[in-house]
Amino acid sequence: MRSENLARVLGAGLGVVGGFLLGYFMVRGISSAHPGWAIIGLTTLEGLIFAYLGTPYVLGGWRKFNFRLTATPLPDMLSGLMGMIVGLVIAVLIGVFVRDLPYGYGVSAVLALLLAVQGASVGLTRRAELMALFFGRDKDSSNHRVPALLLDTSVIIDGRILDIAKTGFLDMPLIILSSVLRELQTVADSADVTRRRRGRRGLDVLTDMQKEPAIDLQVTEDDAPVTGDIDNHLVRTAKRRGWAIMTNDFNLNRIARLEGVAVLNLNELAQAMRPVAIPGEEIVVTVAREGKEPGQGVGSLDDGTMVVVQNGRRLLNQTITAVVTSVIQTSAGRMIFAEPAGAETRRPPARVKPREESA
Repeated sequence: MRSENLARVLGAGLGVVGGFLLGYFMVRGISSAHPGWAIIGLTTLEGLIFAYLGTPYVLGGWRKFNFRLTATPLPDMLSGLMGMIVGLVIAVLIGVFVRDLPYGYGVSAVLALLLAVQGASVGLTRRAELMALFFGRDKDSSNHRVPALLLDTSVIIDGRILDIAKTGFLDMPLIILSSVLRELQTVADSADVTRRRRGRRGLDVLTDMQKEPAIDLQVTEDDAPVTGDIDNHLVRTAKRRGWAIMTNDFNLNRIARLEGVAVLNLNELAQAMRPVAIPGEEIVVTVAREGKEPGQGVGSLDDGTMVVVQNGRRLLNQTITAVVTSVIQTSAGRMIFAEPAGAETRRPPARVKPREESA
């Protein structure tokens, strides 16, 4: 917060100096009959106001540019630089023929700017295709079932992708579109505290992933403008490029599968990695509440798997050893049915009221 206030003060100071110089040179170029001090004071005040109000936007744009610059891998930066050079060369060749036309130099300058930006964009977004065109396709990359993984905001904010990528199981490039990065930046700048915390967590995850040498993280420009929902844009991009999508979003998962796009879901991975209980195996579970059926007790394992204990209602709030009888896989996860083991299965004997002795 202090740095933002300092930047705003410095920006206001530069605005005052710029406004004063502008007014001074304006006064020198007009007749002395006009009140020069009034013009200088007006331009100075305008410079102060515009600089004070515009400094936060300039600072936010610089932060986004700096983050994108540091998050972009070096091969992508070199590819974008080469594309910009090619665009400038083409602009120079075209400029030879348009300089003699009216406003030829202005047209040449605009053309050079447009072709440089377009060349850099093509170099960033089409690096793999250009490398395959000029140097041949990498033999190792053709063996991958999924050439690259497209990450969405939900899986970035979740954070588990960082730990999974560290293990080395993901040996393909992890792609982040610039539109996803902008959406994450919007969430991080939200006025809502919860959304802002989630957005900043996602940015921290990306920063940590960038520092890991074993993780191939790439920030790629969108090859098409974002029209409509960002989820549909991700699906169209993945389908066009032949990539897969990694997400935790249920709706995006369904849409992508309907479109024929491969989807990797971290929740499904976590579900598949849960240990499988075998019938006859003993487990330790705490009976936390009553079940739906008479006499049932319900507990859960450490990984969240629900355990239904038959005849476990009388053992509420107790940690017992139970024997697995069956395992059922449902859409919500695994459900284990078990019975109390050992002495816990034996009911305590009924107490017999002693017979009163006759007097």
